[in-house]
Amino acid sequence: MNGESVKLSVVIPVYNEEENLGPLLDELFPILRGLERPFEVICVDDASTDRSANVIKELCDTYKELRLVRHGVNCGESAAEASGFSQSRGEVVITMDADLQNDPSDIPSLLKALEDSDAVCGVRAIREDSWLKRVSSWIANGFRNWITNDKVSDAGCTFRALRKNALAEIPVFNGMHRFLPTLLRFQGYRVVEIEVNHRPRIHGQSKYGIGNRMFRGIVDCFAMIWWRRRCVPGDRLRKDSREAAHQG
Repeated sequence: MNGESVKLSVVIPVYNEEENLGPLLDELFPILRGLERPFEVICVDDASTDRSANVIKELCDTYKELRLVRHGVNCGESAAEASGFSQSRGEVVITMDADLQNDPSDIPSLLKALEDSDAVCGVRAIREDSWLKRVSSWIANGFRNWITNDKVSDAGCTFRALRKNALAEIPVFNGMHRFLPTLLRFQGYRVVEIEVNHRPRIHGQSKYGIGNRMFRGIVDCFAMIWWRRRCVPGDRLRKDSREAAHQG
């Protein structure tokens, strides 16, 4: 990166996606280079049982901005995101899936929307999933919004742009990635949504279903009630308070 500080970090959780990684990075890197800002791509391998980690290692020879982080045991997508956050060096963090269903060409739109916010969350305009996944997602979204008193159109879409400083105090737990917009709002950060493309899965299998997504997510909603009452305002609010005191 010629000594330049990293401005943008792309964090990609990976679990058994060996067939998708090459096509994804081949599509992603030209778009990132077109942004004309120093960047890095961090693939977090969550103890894959296929060749995903080896594929990433091989791709590191082609893409110098690519980094591999590996988990010794499978911990889930939230843990993979958290590992990526801790390793990222950019002022802005993009999160996206490794399954090719997120469209990298949406990244400039995410970054544009981030200019006036602290986090931008993608909303899949046309879902390329089975009817069962769409229905379970619709039910879970409605329930979580009712319980948390928040409005998130598509909590299951993890295609997001986030300011790194807003992530400093986010609690890490299994399921955190679904509640990230709500957690940020609870801390006073500005969260907006924009529509993004959603593509059908071509290779591999989905890691989520009713058993490990909808029901567990509904239970997690009740933890958000406690967190809303107990959370400490984020750095942005404390900064605003300091500025107000200084002006006074």
